[in-house]
Amino acid sequence: MRRIAWVSLIASLFVSPALAAEPKPLFDGKTFDGWEGDTEKTWKIEDGAIVGGSFDETVPRNEFLCTKKTYGDFELKAKFKLVGDKAKANAGIQFRTKRIPNHHEVSGYQADVGQNYWGALYDESRRNKILAQPDAKLLPEIVKYGDWNEYTIRCEGPRIRLWLNGKLTVEYTEADEKIDRTGIIGLQIHGGAKAKAYYKDIRIEEIGK
Repeated sequence: MRRIAWVSLIASLFVSPALAAEPKPLFDGKTFDGWEGDTEKTWKIEDGAIVGGSFDETVPRNEFLCTKKTYGDFELKAKFKLVGDKAKANAGIQFRTKRIPNHHEVSGYQADVGQNYWGALYDESRRNKILAQPDAKLLPEIVKYGDWNEYTIRCEGPRIRLWLNGKLTVEYTEADEKIDRTGIIGLQIHGGAKAKAYYKDIRIEEIGK
Protein backbone atom coordinates (compact mmCIF):
# COMPACT_ATOMS: atom_id res chain seq x y z
CA MET A 1 0.00 0.00 0.00
CA ARG A 2 2.84 2.38 0.83
CA ARG A 3 4.43 1.69 -2.57
CA ILE A 4 1.18 2.50 -4.38
CA ALA A 5 0.72 5.72 -2.39
CA TRP A 6 4.31 6.80 -3.12
CA VAL A 7 3.91 6.15 -6.84
CA SER A 8 0.66 8.15 -6.86
CA LEU A 9 2.35 11.06 -5.10
CA ILE A 10 5.25 11.12 -7.57
CA ALA A 11 2.85 10.97 -10.53
CA SER A 12 0.82 13.89 -9.17
CA LEU A 13 3.91 16.08 -9.07
CA PHE A 14 4.28 15.75 -12.82
CA VAL A 15 0.68 16.66 -13.71
CA SER A 16 0.59 19.85 -15.79
CA PRO A 17 -1.16 22.79 -14.06
CA ALA A 18 -3.21 23.21 -17.25
CA LEU A 19 -4.48 19.65 -16.92
CA ALA A 20 -5.01 19.82 -13.16
CA ALA A 21 -6.96 23.09 -13.14
CA GLU A 22 -10.74 23.02 -13.09
CA PRO A 23 -12.69 25.14 -15.59
CA LYS A 24 -14.69 27.88 -13.86
CA PRO A 25 -17.96 29.37 -15.08
CA LEU A 26 -17.86 33.04 -16.08
CA PHE A 27 -21.66 33.33 -16.23
CA ASP A 28 -23.98 31.98 -13.54
CA GLY A 29 -26.94 31.76 -15.92
CA LYS A 30 -29.01 34.23 -13.91
CA THR A 31 -27.17 37.53 -13.31
CA PHE A 32 -24.52 39.82 -14.80
CA ASP A 33 -22.24 39.32 -11.80
CA GLY A 34 -18.64 39.78 -12.97
CA TRP A 35 -19.70 41.51 -16.22
CA GLU A 36 -20.17 45.12 -17.35
CA GLY A 37 -21.82 46.69 -20.38
CA ASP A 38 -25.11 48.14 -21.59
CA THR A 39 -27.47 45.90 -19.64
CA GLU A 40 -30.35 48.35 -19.96
CA LYS A 41 -30.89 48.28 -23.73
CA THR A 42 -28.50 45.86 -25.44
CA TRP A 43 -27.88 42.89 -23.14
CA LYS A 44 -30.49 40.69 -21.47
CA ILE A 45 -30.62 37.27 -19.84
CA GLU A 46 -33.09 34.79 -21.33
CA ASP A 47 -33.43 31.10 -20.45
CA GLY A 48 -29.95 30.89 -18.96
CA ALA A 49 -28.23 32.70 -21.83
CA ILE A 50 -26.80 36.17 -22.33
CA VAL A 51 -28.58 37.77 -25.29
CA GLY A 52 -27.55 40.89 -27.21
CA GLY A 53 -29.30 42.65 -30.07
CA SER A 54 -32.82 42.99 -31.44
CA PHE A 55 -35.14 41.61 -34.12
CA ASP A 56 -37.34 44.71 -33.97
CA GLU A 57 -34.77 47.28 -35.04
CA THR A 58 -31.33 47.39 -36.59
CA VAL A 59 -28.58 47.19 -33.98
CA PRO A 60 -27.14 50.73 -34.23
CA ARG A 61 -23.51 50.00 -33.31
CA ASN A 62 -21.16 47.37 -31.98
CA GLU A 63 -21.81 46.58 -28.33
CA PHE A 64 -19.74 44.47 -25.93
CA LEU A 65 -20.50 42.85 -22.61
CA CYS A 66 -17.14 42.37 -20.87
CA THR A 67 -15.71 40.65 -17.84
CA LYS A 68 -14.45 42.83 -15.03
CA LYS A 69 -11.50 40.49 -14.56
CA THR A 70 -8.52 40.19 -16.92
CA TYR A 71 -6.94 36.94 -18.10
CA GLY A 72 -3.62 35.93 -19.61
CA ASP A 73 -3.05 32.30 -20.62
CA PHE A 74 -6.27 30.29 -20.62
CA GLU A 75 -8.65 27.95 -22.39
CA LEU A 76 -12.16 29.32 -22.83
CA LYS A 77 -15.19 27.37 -23.97
CA ALA A 78 -18.52 28.99 -24.82
CA LYS A 79 -21.69 28.01 -26.64
CA PHE A 80 -23.27 30.65 -28.87
CA LYS A 81 -26.01 31.15 -31.43
CA LEU A 82 -26.39 33.93 -34.02
CA VAL A 83 -29.88 34.54 -35.42
CA GLY A 84 -30.86 37.13 -38.01
CA ASP A 85 -30.04 38.19 -41.54
CA LYS A 86 -27.35 35.68 -42.56
CA ALA A 87 -25.74 38.17 -44.94
CA LYS A 88 -25.40 40.94 -42.33
CA ALA A 89 -25.53 39.42 -38.84
CA ASN A 90 -22.22 39.28 -37.00
CA ALA A 91 -20.93 38.73 -33.47
CA GLY A 92 -17.92 37.28 -31.70
CA ILE A 93 -15.98 36.60 -28.53
CA GLN A 94 -13.28 39.08 -27.55
CA PHE A 95 -10.20 38.04 -25.57
CA ARG A 96 -6.95 39.65 -24.47
CA THR A 97 -8.94 42.82 -25.04
CA LYS A 98 -9.15 46.32 -23.57
CA ARG A 99 -12.00 48.82 -23.35
CA ILE A 100 -11.31 51.98 -25.36
CA PRO A 101 -11.72 54.86 -22.89
CA ASN A 102 -14.89 56.93 -23.34
CA HIS A 103 -16.00 54.79 -26.27
CA HIS A 104 -18.34 51.86 -26.92
CA GLU A 105 -15.63 49.92 -28.80
CA VAL A 106 -12.96 47.57 -27.51
CA SER A 107 -9.52 46.71 -28.84
CA GLY A 108 -8.13 43.19 -29.07
CA TYR A 109 -8.51 39.70 -30.50
CA GLN A 110 -11.89 38.33 -31.54
CA ALA A 111 -13.06 34.82 -32.34
CA ASP A 112 -15.41 35.93 -35.09
CA VAL A 113 -18.98 34.79 -35.76
CA GLY A 114 -21.13 35.41 -38.84
CA GLN A 115 -20.98 36.03 -42.59
CA ASN A 116 -17.74 34.55 -43.99
CA TYR A 117 -15.85 35.15 -40.76
CA TRP A 118 -16.90 32.04 -38.82
CA GLY A 119 -13.88 30.44 -37.15
CA ALA A 120 -11.64 33.42 -37.94
CA LEU A 121 -9.32 35.41 -35.68
CA TYR A 122 -9.99 39.14 -36.11
CA ASP A 123 -8.12 42.07 -34.56
CA GLU A 124 -10.86 44.43 -33.40
CA SER A 125 -10.17 48.20 -33.42
CA ARG A 126 -6.40 47.67 -33.47
CA ARG A 127 -5.09 46.31 -36.76
CA ASN A 128 -8.68 45.96 -38.03
CA LYS A 129 -8.05 42.87 -40.09
CA ILE A 130 -8.36 39.10 -40.10
CA LEU A 131 -5.20 37.57 -38.69
CA ALA A 132 -6.03 33.96 -39.59
CA GLN A 133 -9.07 32.04 -40.83
CA PRO A 134 -10.17 28.66 -42.18
CA ASP A 135 -10.96 27.94 -45.81
CA ALA A 136 -14.43 29.38 -46.47
CA LYS A 137 -15.38 26.15 -48.28
CA LEU A 138 -15.19 24.32 -44.94
CA LEU A 139 -17.68 26.56 -43.17
CA PRO A 140 -20.88 24.79 -44.34
CA GLU A 141 -19.42 21.58 -42.90
CA ILE A 142 -18.57 23.17 -39.53
CA VAL A 143 -21.18 25.84 -38.81
CA LYS A 144 -24.66 25.18 -37.42
CA TYR A 145 -26.47 28.20 -38.81
CA GLY A 146 -29.22 29.50 -36.55
CA ASP A 147 -28.38 26.91 -33.91
CA TRP A 148 -25.99 26.48 -31.00
CA ASN A 149 -22.28 26.29 -31.81
CA GLU A 150 -19.24 26.10 -29.54
CA TYR A 151 -15.95 27.96 -29.56
CA THR A 152 -12.81 26.79 -27.80
CA ILE A 153 -10.20 29.54 -27.47
CA ARG A 154 -6.76 28.64 -26.14
CA CYS A 155 -4.03 31.21 -25.48
CA GLU A 156 -0.53 30.22 -24.39
CA GLY A 157 2.03 33.01 -24.62
CA PRO A 158 2.08 34.21 -28.25
CA ARG A 159 0.24 31.10 -29.47
CA ILE A 160 -3.50 31.33 -30.14
CA ARG A 161 -5.72 28.48 -31.30
CA LEU A 162 -9.43 28.45 -32.12
CA TRP A 163 -11.72 25.44 -32.47
CA LEU A 164 -15.24 25.80 -33.87
CA ASN A 165 -17.48 22.86 -33.01
CA GLY A 166 -14.38 20.77 -32.33
CA LYS A 167 -12.64 21.65 -35.61
CA LEU A 168 -9.33 23.54 -35.40
CA THR A 169 -9.82 26.69 -37.50
CA VAL A 170 -6.93 28.91 -36.40
CA GLU A 171 -3.33 28.22 -35.41
CA TYR A 172 -1.72 31.64 -34.95
CA THR A 173 1.48 32.90 -33.36
CA GLU A 174 1.64 36.61 -32.55
CA ALA A 175 4.90 38.02 -33.94
CA ASP A 176 4.50 41.49 -32.45
CA GLU A 177 5.95 41.43 -28.94
CA LYS A 178 4.27 44.76 -28.16
CA ILE A 179 0.81 43.19 -28.32
CA ASP A 180 -0.50 42.67 -24.78
CA ARG A 181 -0.97 39.06 -23.68
CA THR A 182 -3.56 39.86 -21.05
CA GLY A 183 -7.01 41.39 -21.17
CA ILE A 184 -10.73 41.03 -20.62
CA ILE A 185 -13.19 38.60 -22.21
CA GLY A 186 -16.02 40.23 -24.17
CA LEU A 187 -19.20 39.17 -25.95
CA GLN A 188 -20.16 41.11 -29.07
CA ILE A 189 -23.26 41.90 -31.05
CA HIS A 190 -22.26 43.71 -34.23
CA GLY A 191 -24.11 46.76 -35.47
CA GLY A 192 -25.85 47.00 -38.83
CA ALA A 193 -28.42 44.19 -38.76
CA LYS A 194 -31.60 43.01 -37.10
CA ALA A 195 -30.00 40.16 -35.21
CA LYS A 196 -29.49 38.53 -31.84
CA ALA A 197 -26.42 36.82 -30.42
CA TYR A 198 -26.87 34.27 -27.63
CA TYR A 199 -24.09 33.06 -25.31
CA LYS A 200 -24.17 30.41 -22.59
CA ASP A 201 -22.09 27.75 -20.80
CA ILE A 202 -19.13 30.16 -20.67
CA ARG A 203 -16.25 28.62 -18.71
CA ILE A 204 -12.55 29.31 -18.43
CA GLU A 205 -9.50 27.35 -17.30
CA GLU A 206 -6.54 29.55 -16.46
CA ILE A 207 -3.28 27.95 -17.54
CA GLY A 208 -0.36 27.87 -15.16
CA LYS A 209 -2.33 28.93 -12.06
